Amino acid sequence: MPTNVSPEYKKAEEAFRRARDPQEKLEHLREMHRSIPKHKGTEHLQADIKTRIKELTDELAGPRKRGASTGPPTVFRPEGAAQVALIGPPNTGKSALHARLTGSHADVGEHPFATQWPTPGMLPYDDITIQLVDVPSVASTHEIPWIANTLQPADAACLVIDLGHAGCVADVVELHDILAVRHVHLSDAWPVDDDHDVHGIEVDSDDPFAKQLPTLVVANHADAIDDVAGELEVFRELTGYTYDAIATSAHTGQGLDELAEWLFTHLAVVRVYTKIPHQPPDMDRPNTLRKGGTVLDLARLVHKDIAAGFHHARLWGGATFDGQQVGADHVLADGDVVELHTT
Repeated sequence: MPTNVSPEYKKAEEAFRRARDPQEKLEHLREMHRSIPKHKGTEHLQADIKTRIKELTDELAGPRKRGASTGPPTVFRPEGAAQVALIGPPNTGKSALHARLTGSHADVGEHPFATQWPTPGMLPYDDITIQLVDVPSVASTHEIPWIANTLQPADAACLVIDLGHAGCVADVVELHDILAVRHVHLSDAWPVDDDHDVHGIEVDSDDPFAKQLPTLVVANHADAIDDVAGELEVFRELTGYTYDAIATSAHTGQGLDELAEWLFTHLAVVRVYTKIPHQPPDMDRPNTLRKGGTVLDLARLVHKDIAAGFHHARLWGGATFDGQQVGADHVLADGDVVELHTT
């Protein structure tokens, strides 16, 4: 970040980093542009912000009227417990995997780049869902100018590879290089480590557009490979990438249940159930937070007015006794039942 930026700019940038909703990100980008000091030291950052504003505005505007269309949307508001991007080189079976996991109607074809636009779908796990976004294949022969915006709302990524493909290693290395140019970095840490060193590349902690995604390798087409574990070991040796991995097959269903459980655990999803005083809790529709989420975070999820007027809560589950009164800063655990009270 250039020196001599204003406190207003720093506040807007921090809000941009935290925001997950694309519309909120756009609002914070506009505030960053408004509040950034206009001098030579910030010219490059000013240009980057203006470009991001234009790109995100176009994406959120949707198809144009009176003629030409911008095409389907490329940025999706996160839904469910988390948003996970399915990314990978061409012909790894990514779209077939997405269709099998979510029941989506993703384009599935034997030819490269069958998927031209991102496709969202919901992966069910127990009583929650995780949003999976099938992203078009990443390769130097298939430019995706909007991919950085597509990946901004994501909480994590599944890197889908085909270990049986002769060019697997080269394709995956190329994918990392392409994403890095667009300030997107895949990490083997869940959650992302703060040391800003990804595969030997130092990520600029002052870059407001840097996106680090905790990543799981999904070794697809495993039913066609005799020794998946051995091939994974060779892949790690040749690339230096140390991602955790799960072997899957969209054809046979191998590994699909394991994948959903793995994501739920490593995303540190916390399910919290709410109840109205003198009524039983609603155990069918949990609110989802992340590990470390508080009662106040829950109140914000339920309704902003409840958060604004929060007085106390009563807790069943992770409390010393059922109905224990707790404050806004109490950290919630998976399975807690909470009764919110306002002033």
